[in-house]
Amino acid sequence: MPITPATATHTSSNGTADAILLELVDENGVTIGTAEKLAAHQPPGQLHRAFSVFLFDERGRLLLQQRALGKYHSPGVWSNTCCGHPYPGEAPFAAAARRTFEELGVSPSLLGEAGTVRYNHPDPESGLVEQEYNHLFVGLVQSALRPDAEEVGDTAFVTPAELAERHAGDPFSSWFMTVLDAARPAVRELTGPSAGW
Repeated sequence: MPITPATATHTSSNGTADAILLELVDENGVTIGTAEKLAAHQPPGQLHRAFSVFLFDERGRLLLQQRALGKYHSPGVWSNTCCGHPYPGEAPFAAAARRTFEELGVSPSLLGEAGTVRYNHPDPESGLVEQEYNHLFVGLVQSALRPDAEEVGDTAFVTPAELAERHAGDPFSSWFMTVLDAARPAVRELTGPSAGW
């Protein structure tokens, strides 16, 4: 029986993730099994399915999220709007919409697929490894944010110039630029050339 949101063990309030199962995949994104979340991120890492969401406001600004300090992996760093892992058997699109609502309290508008990217990013701070086959999504946010403080430390809408300035001075997730660069064609299609992405 596939693990669903109703049958999966969820992250506890202290950010531990031992019992959550991730979907392991091969280099083509084909499911080959499952592993516990923390085990999948131990060096050298096990290739698993993930997703990254990029939401923009009506002015073409990207919504960044600062990960809460209590998170077990990459706490306190800035990253894209939302990222995470589908439950085994859960469609990446459904997972992306679900987690965006759970973390930020909003449902994306016009959420669309933006391709996939495969990467291997060790995190020097935690010693964990992001070995991911990542499904990318872009969309719009058109309602007020209601962030979950256990997940989100802060949020910011940024232009490309503001992102470059922030990226030069603040800590960002190890995967951020990889997923942003992979999503750029879809971002430009969504925001238009005048936004500068």
